Amino acid sequence: MSTKNILLVEGEADRGFFEVLCRILGIAADVRVAIPKDTDSGAHNTKQGVLSHLTAALLPQLQDGQLDRIGVVVDADRVAHGSGYPVTLQRFADALAQAGYQLKPAAASGLIFSHQDGLANLGLWIMPNNADEGMLEDWIKACVHPAEAGLYQHGEASIDSIPGGPKFQPWHRTKAEVATWLAWQKKPEHGLYNAVQPDLLNTDEPLFKELQAWLVDVFAP
Repeated sequence: MSTKNILLVEGEADRGFFEVLCRILGIAADVRVAIPKDTDSGAHNTKQGVLSHLTAALLPQLQDGQLDRIGVVVDADRVAHGSGYPVTLQRFADALAQAGYQLKPAAASGLIFSHQDGLANLGLWIMPNNADEGMLEDWIKACVHPAEAGLYQHGEASIDSIPGGPKFQPWHRTKAEVATWLAWQKKPEHGLYNAVQPDLLNTDEPLFKELQAWLVDVFAP
């Protein structure tokens, strides 16, 4: 894909999800979903890897015209682990400020940074909702279709009744819930991209509409 619009995400699971979402929203032809390791074999597919790749590689390409628009999606993660929404936002805001970008005070959805010299705006979305701790799976959980609520809740209950307790760490609870829910669908799968279906996600959920609006805002011609 030769598009000059990049949506930078943390890893392969996120890429698969957003490639399908962009296709559903009708903007796939205009957006290439990328991860740090795509162009740098030494990079890490992590939030820090995204920040490093953004500042070292993508922002210079935006400034010299190789790229037109950039959007970034990362997880807030947990305050207890030294992250969370405020810390994540501050890290990106500080790095972007060095490149001449400042956070616009009133974006309709998501986070939008404008450039002092008139370059294209840059979008940032911190999962799940630009406010709370969490990750992409928490966004998916919040957008589960009402018709799927019973099955999802049954999955939650099954995790609660695991003999001897779950092996995963508590902060990965939502990952396990979403994986369980997807494994119980007509075509059992664990890939997050399988959640992007109109009968699985509620496209009328405000959080879904906010992410949709942000993507369109960032990559609108």
